[in-house]
Amino acid sequence: MGRRRGSELYRAPFPLYALQVDPSAGLLIAAGGGGAAKTGIKNGVHFLQLEQINGRLSASLLHSHDTETRATMNLALAGNILAAGQDAHCQLLRFQIRQQKRKNKAGKAGSKEQGPRQRKGAAPAEKSGAETHQEEIEFSVENLQAVQTDFSTDPLQKVVCFNHDSTLLATGGTDGYVRVWKVPTLEKVLEFRAHEGEIEDLALGPDGKLVTVGWDLKASVWQKDQLVTQLHWQENGPTFSNTPYRYQACRFGQVPDQPAGLRLFTVQIPHKRLRQPPPCYLTAWDGSTFLPLRTKSCGHEVISCLSVSESGTFLGLGTVTGSVAIYIAFSLQRLYYVKEAHGIVVTDVAFLPEKGRGPELLGSQETALFSVAVDSRCQLHLLPSRRSVPIWLLLLLCVGLIVMTILLLQRAFPAFL
Repeated sequence: MGRRRGSELYRAPFPLYALQVDPSAGLLIAAGGGGAAKTGIKNGVHFLQLEQINGRLSASLLHSHDTETRATMNLALAGNILAAGQDAHCQLLRFQIRQQKRKNKAGKAGSKEQGPRQRKGAAPAEKSGAETHQEEIEFSVENLQAVQTDFSTDPLQKVVCFNHDSTLLATGGTDGYVRVWKVPTLEKVLEFRAHEGEIEDLALGPDGKLVTVGWDLKASVWQKDQLVTQLHWQENGPTFSNTPYRYQACRFGQVPDQPAGLRLFTVQIPHKRLRQPPPCYLTAWDGSTFLPLRTKSCGHEVISCLSVSESGTFLGLGTVTGSVAIYIAFSLQRLYYVKEAHGIVVTDVAFLPEKGRGPELLGSQETALFSVAVDSRCQLHLLPSRRSVPIWLLLLLCVGLIVMTILLLQRAFPAFL
């Protein structure tokens, strides 16, 4: 088998830090920028249209939204509302797509005059003066409310996420406080100190429980502002007396084929950089008891980001050295790996959802993972469908094997039966 390679899907004119996928419209949303420094590097949010062209998934720029002097470092998506972490603030954006048919009379046949973006399949005029119909795609982005979400001496919002019904969003940053806001007014409804130091990541479960991980080496489960429990990943895993670990990322995920099932996944990395780096670890937790189910090493490259597929089947990982991997969520077995796909820290990864236009865009592949990095590139990582044999066919083969064995024994030994 040859070495796997991710394919470059898009290159932005600025470093990319955050990624979201809108399955209903088939949009890939990538954001980043150069910040407030006057380096000439812009800041923006790019909306890319995903399409299948000749059996290959491709992306084309549909709209570019300028965020002026603020680079977007983290994103959350709820319907057509984006929550963008920009410095110490959270900015809500609403995007809309409208398709309108426009009538026009063609000039000479074969005219090369170009209008607004036209959907594929529109037939050109065959006769001079013939009436044609074009579909215009109108894309608009509106700035909604914005609010400061972090108040440390060097303030920075590091993570944002919506709750299950998109009525609330939670933010965390360098001051160690969790703040919960109403959507879309951004009225603060809850504030409490979750960690002594920076909050690295947080995740909201469907039952309202909140998991936070921070630089104080702790991972905590909260019900509103009340501490429910703290996570201890080494209970069923390896122990290191001289190597402190901290939690880098946390994500909730469904249990495949169990609608009510819930899992929590966390990544643990060494708290300090060592000359001979110890391994990083993936842990799967019961989503109701928060007890560790299994822990496995995910290599010696330091993990930078984590994503869970919509069905809860796959986990996506990015590393500080630019590598990208896909794991099975159930067994934590690695299925896909591209070493140094970006060559620099992977800042975010996101799966193509299985709903909406996801199946159409996925084609014959089992899953698709997008990755972005400081190198301004968005890469596509495809996992081919794994061949499997149906259970009924296995049973049929077993029965056939038993029957053939009996027939051969009876022929060799007539008195066998």
